[in-house]
Amino acid sequence: MRILIAEDDEVLADGLCNSMRHLGYAVDCVNDGLAAKLILSGEQPFDLVILDLGLPKVDGFSVLRSLRENNRQVPVIILTARDAEGDRVKGLDLGADDYMIKPFSLPELEARVRALIRRGQCGVNPLYVCSALIFDSIERRATINGTPLELTTRELSVLEALILRTGKVVSKEQLIERVYSYSEEASNNAIEVYIHRLRKKVEPAGVTIRTVRGLGYIIENLAA
Repeated sequence: MRILIAEDDEVLADGLCNSMRHLGYAVDCVNDGLAAKLILSGEQPFDLVILDLGLPKVDGFSVLRSLRENNRQVPVIILTARDAEGDRVKGLDLGADDYMIKPFSLPELEARVRALIRRGQCGVNPLYVCSALIFDSIERRATINGTPLELTTRELSVLEALILRTGKVVSKEQLIERVYSYSEEASNNAIEVYIHRLRKKVEPAGVTIRTVRGLGYIIENLAA
């Protein structure tokens, strides 16, 4: 899961990024509306956008309008100090899925993020099963025979990318896109380290992560 945060308050943006990464999401952050429009018009898909209205260069309303005009249906949470009824109505009419007023409760924001992602997966089973390994894409947790699997945030993101494509090859480049934001340095060696750790952790479930030389990795049920 990948989230874009468009917020010009550096302290708040940093806190939001840390919170979302702690939940296991890959996060990109921009501090003006023009940058938000550019990144949202690109090929990188996002699962959710947290959008401030008072952005410099281009305001949040314009970002949202452009997003919907381009038929991008990514869920959007407006996070703003503007509490006037007219602003709330305008934001929702332009296609926002939720509207929160600053100051806000971080646990409530996290709950709303989960709810919107769950709504986006409505009709899709959020549980992915590979032998005794079960991954819950909403709660973002993995279990083996009902016992929680202890994973770091990065390991969780790698496992998610693999198990959502069980039986198919996932390249290192695709894993890097899942795990790292644009502002973070990433390397193939780091992905290899996460794969090495994951292999040991999922082995008791009868699951293996196989290297496909020159292409990437594939997660498989050993008993299949």
